[in-house]
Amino acid sequence: MKHLFKTIVLTGVLLSCNSNEKTQTTTAEAQDRETTEKSVVKEVNKNLKPIDTNDALIATALMAAPEASRENCKVIGYNMAGEFVTLKEGDNEFIVLADDPNKEGFSAACYHKDLEPFMARGRTLKAEGKKHQEIFDIREEEMKAGKFDITTGATLHIYSGPNTEYNPKTSKVDKAQLRYVVYLPWATAESTGLPEAPVASNHPWIMNPGTHRAHIMISPLADEEK
Repeated sequence: MKHLFKTIVLTGVLLSCNSNEKTQTTTAEAQDRETTEKSVVKEVNKNLKPIDTNDALIATALMAAPEASRENCKVIGYNMAGEFVTLKEGDNEFIVLADDPNKEGFSAACYHKDLEPFMARGRTLKAEGKKHQEIFDIREEEMKAGKFDITTGATLHIYSGPNTEYNPKTSKVDKAQLRYVVYLPWATAESTGLPEAPVASNHPWIMNPGTHRAHIMISPLADEEK
């Protein structure tokens, strides 16, 4: 009986030791993973710089344009002095609107040059103090009157995110993502077969249906590598 009791106690001790060893191993592995993750984040953050020069504004704005077209894009927008200027001359079909350094977050856009009259009108009305709905209504009436046209199928590329730091080696802005707008003036859900609200990530849908500003919205899935 004594031998049986000793055997039970010894087994319990061994099991307890094994359990402790496993717990210690698991804890150590978790700590190692956490240390590695922190090191990676620290290394990434070390590569990021503030967007605080005109050259940085241009470089990050061009990320909104198709890669093959970036070299010859015209870039406009507010410079670091707060002046709305041409930041870079260009001669292809794209115009790029740089991020406004005086606003929170980051947002740059690239669009076909034929859209510039429409875009410029919006900037003018906004500078006059008009609110979003007022600008919408005014441009709709002006488009109905033939003052300008939105080319069917013209595309707007938007590169935006919550942060204002970028990697100078790649020009990528921290946590920024691309989304796309394809203009289809006066189109509706019925004429396109598209839903009027997103049904899932990475699925197209139609926004502002039946208006001058009807457009297909496409928001790609997040790039996990960023």
